[in-house]
Formats: sequence, C-alpha cells, structure tokens
Amino acid sequence: MSVEVARTRRLVLSIVAGLLVVAWLIPAAWAQGAAAAPPYSRMSTPIPVETGKKIEVIEFFSYGCPHCAEFEPYLDDWLKNLPADVSFRRIPVMFQAQWVDLAKVYYTLDALGEEAKLSPEVFTAIHGKGVALWTPAKFYDWAATKGLDRKKVEDMYNSFTMSGKVNRAKQLAQAYNIQEVPTIVIDGKYITSPKQSGGHAATPAVMTGLVAKARAERPKS
Repeated sequence: MSVEVARTRRLVLSIVAGLLVVAWLIPAAWAQGAAAAPPYSRMSTPIPVETGKKIEVIEFFSYGCPHCAEFEPYLDDWLKNLPADVSFRRIPVMFQAQWVDLAKVYYTLDALGEEAKLSPEVFTAIHGKGVALWTPAKFYDWAATKGLDRKKVEDMYNSFTMSGKVNRAKQLAQAYNIQEVPTIVIDGKYITSPKQSGGHAATPAVMTGLVAKARAERPKS
C-alpha cells in the first residue's frame, strides 16, 4: 500500500468515525439535557395534529426550492424505514407565484396516487433538466411522458377542490410560521431543518430523535 493510499484511507476512516461519534452524541446530549443549543426548536403553542394516535411528521417544501431538491434523497431514504406509529405528509409552501403552480402539481400527483413515485422525478425535471413544470401545459405534457392520462391530469389540476387545498396549505404555513424550506415539523410542536441540524445529511437523524421524543411525551394508551 502506497503512502498516499494509506493517508487517504486514514482520512476516510477518521471522517466516518467522526460521523459515528456525532450520531451517538446527539441523542445522548438530548437525554442529558446538554447546555448546547439542540438542532431543533419547540413551538411556543403546539398545533393539534391531524393523525390521531399516530405521530405526525410534516415536510413544508416546494418543488421549486433547490434545497428541497438536495434534501429529497435523504428524506426518501428516511421514509423507507418509517415506523408504523408515524404518519408523514407534505405541505407545499408558496413564497412566490411559480410555487403556487407547483403546489398544484404536488396536489395533482397526490390525488392521482402518483406523488411518492414521481416527486423525485419532478425535482430532477425542474432542477436537473430545466423543465418549467410551473407552466400548466408543460406539466401536463411531462405527466403524459410518465404514463399518466393527460386529460385526467389537466382536469385534476383545474378542479374545484384544488383551490381549497392550496388555500389550506397557505393557512398551515402561516400557522406554523414557516420562514424557510425545507422545514420539518414533528407532532405539531418540534421544528427542524437542514439549517438547524447542520446539513441535509444530518437532518434525518434529528427527525428520528424528535419522533422518539414526541413518542415518549404522548400519553400511554
């Protein structure tokens, strides 16, 4: 083994070891009430969840947000191991006019049962290929290339219920005082984000810790 290869190997191992230590220290620090600021905040007035006995996890996001696009692979991996007592949903945020149209894209895919499958591809189309999916006709055409019925997509996008969903999303973003995306809310009271947690890769571990915290605080049935 050459000196350079050995040096590179040691560097990689030291980085991995450091990450493992951080992953161990975060929950330990919470448990011990460490003085350091935690990678989350608690809402002064919790908002009742809409998931009953299940712990609610909400991602406030937009397809138009590049940070949301970068976070998507990490979130997707986290969702693959979603606990049975946890319910996840997304709420699109509309900080600009184009994002209103992208909120309709989200709710259209969700109504057609295609959101989980196609959301990663929406991000790729917008941020990787420059497809203007906030333009309705381009979205209909794009959806058709993914095997969806173009007419059904158009009808759902322009349906009467769409305005109600968009308005409800705006109300929830205001209620939770969402100032940036992506933002994650756990059980109506804990808020975290890549900015608070220290990056996209660190956020899922924080989410897992907050889910455990919320679970422990719920009344035992």
